[in-house]
Amino acid sequence: MISPSAPSPAPIRISCGRVLLAGREILAPLDLTLSEQRIGVIGRNGSGKTTFLRLLAGLIPAESGSVSVNGADLARERKLALRQIGILFQNPDHQILFPTVEEELAFGLRQQGLSQSAALAHAHQALRAEGRAHWARMPVSSLSGGQKQFLCLLSVLMMAPSTLLLDEPFSGLDLPTIFRLKRRLAALPQRLITITHDPASLEEAQRLIWIERGAVLADGPPATVLPVFTSEMERLGAFDADTDLAG
Repeated sequence: MISPSAPSPAPIRISCGRVLLAGREILAPLDLTLSEQRIGVIGRNGSGKTTFLRLLAGLIPAESGSVSVNGADLARERKLALRQIGILFQNPDHQILFPTVEEELAFGLRQQGLSQSAALAHAHQALRAEGRAHWARMPVSSLSGGQKQFLCLLSVLMMAPSTLLLDEPFSGLDLPTIFRLKRRLAALPQRLITITHDPASLEEAQRLIWIERGAVLADGPPATVLPVFTSEMERLGAFDADTDLAG
């Protein structure tokens, strides 16, 4: 894992055209530079937040332009992307690939070029450091939802990315697990970009980006963006349907 004294990550530069899925525009053209340590991306369900996360990670391309770090395109240079960007998805079952904990932890390191034996040794070391050495050969299916989420976080951190993308990281977790995960995330030196529809989970954010219908509607400090976002959500909540996001 990266030590608490790790240097600040390089800015992520986003200068790209539309993102289309099945011929439909999901994200409008974007021109952003992400340099703050704690960034929140807010918006309603279906507004394009998760697509924005996938674009940042280099998992999907835009129509033109690039998402880059130090001039390197993350969509084209996948090894660089693995070193720069880690993702914690909302549902750990959509992220976990292997039947045992040690295999899951070793996978990312294998992608970075380590041998199987070296990757497993690092996995066991990481589990010992977390007081979870007994997890090594446990079936992932035997873990609780919160434990699976922690496993996914640990597997990402072992790859030492400079930026973590968090997609609704507290969804479906009970309160003690949420508090533990928040404490762990707050102590990390990496840049955290948290995708959420819940402003209450962004207490530490230095910057908020509000995405609505695939476009950036507001971008600035929480004190400026949150009151406007909350007021609009209250206005929309006065209606009985949300058909405006359909189609």
